[in-house]
Amino acid sequence: TDTPLRDIPQSIQVIPQQVIEDQQATSLTEVLENAAGVAVVNDNNFGEGSSFALRGFTNPAILRDGFIVPSRVPLLSNPEVANLERVEVVRGPASVLYGRSDPGGVINVVSKQPLAEPFYDLQLQAGNRGFVNPSIDLSGPLTEDGSVRYRLNALYRREESFRDFNTDSERFFIAPTLAWDISDRTDLTIGLEYINDNQHYDFGLPPVDDSVPNVPFERVVNDPDDFFRNEFLSASYTLAHRFSDDWQLRNQFLYTNTNLYSENVFAVFADATGDIFRAPAVIDNETDSYSFNTNVQGRFDTGPVEHQLLFGIDLLRVEADEASRFGDPLGGNIFDPDSLDIEFPDAETIPRSDSLDSAVNQLGIYVQDQINLLDNLILVAGLRYDTSSSEVLQTDDVFNQIITETDQNNEAFTPRIGLVYQPIEPISLYANYSRSFAPNLFSTDVEGNPLSPEEGEGFEVGIRGEIIETRLSAALAYFDITKQNVATADPSSPPGLFASIATGEQRSRGVDLNLTGEILPGWNIVASYAYIDGEITEDNTIPVGNRLPGVPRHSASLWTTYEIQSGDLQGLGWGLGFNYVGEREANFDNSFQVDGYFLTNAAVFYRRDNWQVQLNVDNLFDIDYVESVLPIQSESIYPGAPTTVRASVSYTF
Repeated sequence: TDTPLRDIPQSIQVIPQQVIEDQQATSLTEVLENAAGVAVVNDNNFGEGSSFALRGFTNPAILRDGFIVPSRVPLLSNPEVANLERVEVVRGPASVLYGRSDPGGVINVVSKQPLAEPFYDLQLQAGNRGFVNPSIDLSGPLTEDGSVRYRLNALYRREESFRDFNTDSERFFIAPTLAWDISDRTDLTIGLEYINDNQHYDFGLPPVDDSVPNVPFERVVNDPDDFFRNEFLSASYTLAHRFSDDWQLRNQFLYTNTNLYSENVFAVFADATGDIFRAPAVIDNETDSYSFNTNVQGRFDTGPVEHQLLFGIDLLRVEADEASRFGDPLGGNIFDPDSLDIEFPDAETIPRSDSLDSAVNQLGIYVQDQINLLDNLILVAGLRYDTSSSEVLQTDDVFNQIITETDQNNEAFTPRIGLVYQPIEPISLYANYSRSFAPNLFSTDVEGNPLSPEEGEGFEVGIRGEIIETRLSAALAYFDITKQNVATADPSSPPGLFASIATGEQRSRGVDLNLTGEILPGWNIVASYAYIDGEITEDNTIPVGNRLPGVPRHSASLWTTYEIQSGDLQGLGWGLGFNYVGEREANFDNSFQVDGYFLTNAAVFYRRDNWQVQLNVDNLFDIDYVESVLPIQSESIYPGAPTTVRASVSYTF
């Protein structure tokens, strides 16, 4: 709904396009460093995009323009940042409006839309480690009356890894969008997007004797020639019709197709001496998803009480065809680089080990009413019904036999209620309670049995206010969230099986604070802080009280820029920021921790007429640090990037 943030009983942080451009961000991970309570779990995720933790819980749903798609669809969590208008971090359970989602919240990326006025932007970025990134952003009307408009974004990006891979990262991206005002009450927007990724395949570093190994962070334990290719295609439309000034219908559809192919050395780290179990692997996956959403929203009064009603239905179908092959085991030791050198066998000689065919169907029906009880008191209440079914067939292609065949059906009602009180116009006090529901659609135990759905509930109280009217705002929230039946990798699962276990119940409590806006003309700031106490509260195998892995208790960020507004130096500006991430547990057993880190980032830019030149330096002091840990099968440790330099020149007309 078209509702101001001050009237929503929930913590929401918006990272605008200007911040993305000022930081020269090229990934969603870099953008989300500005958001309170977001932690990186894996910035590669084995070719399937980035994964995060939000308010302590891993794998929050990544929405594309409001569409929610299961995490099995790669690249939806690694969108092209150059095509983003903004990123919205919606904290807390959001199942009522978006369907299956994590109780920590959802992350919505909003695409750029066609403009009514001609706009042309040509940009070239370059930097260290062979980074080059030419791009175009074109938009404007196609008809004299402006009823038909277009936008075209395209780029090519290439960059070497700071780790010792022989393969470079490459991306080709193009996204045409067309908007048509069919009448003064009916609008249609059609969009296409194509991404072709070629990247290295990184398994990180293994822990040795419950600690980060004392080896160069550049060292690669799988084959330096490992790679994955990922092709992503999406097609969407949004049709909106306004019956009157108060009532409208919106109909949306999104189709995605993803093809992922990789040749890599699958690495499992199991020896405290540094000996590594490895095996050559070939993975070939194709996924199709179909998302459909229709809703009606309108305003009406019941006596002196104003209502804004939203009623909708959404459908989702996902079809996945996955095949993997694993070759004979290989040795190697992390402390002996020569032992890590291998010759990857011909992919055709590796026997096919198993294949997985799956289909998922989901239906959701939701209703929400925003009720203005008084001029300064708003009640938001909603209810959603979800039903889902999945069919998974896993076969052993070596022996031509079925390994597992599972059918799963789930349904649930999830409520949401919230209250907003505004004692004075710039201040909003709010509280909410909501539940979440997420079927473990693709997760099975070692016996092939499906896991029970994840369920969550949470409450939140907060205050949101304008420090400087219409320019500078702040928000502070306290939350308490629990989540049951959490699917995690089974550490006892044989390599390649990827079986899961449910960890009982997890709880996350804490506070998050964010500050966004303009302090003075030309002086902008985005700042955030989060304290998260995430722990296991019930489990059969993991000790109760253990902290959730990969989630720091304390994290903070700051980014501020100033641009001279007048005089001979008008258009000259600079930026300064930092990112702080505290100590994190590396696994559910809490057997060891990785240190926190503090990074400093800086920028200088000059804007004059239609030109802009800019220089950004991230990790200014070249700090060695661990960006993330991934507790899957055995812990994987992912080093962060050293000093990164990016320069750009752009011309806009």
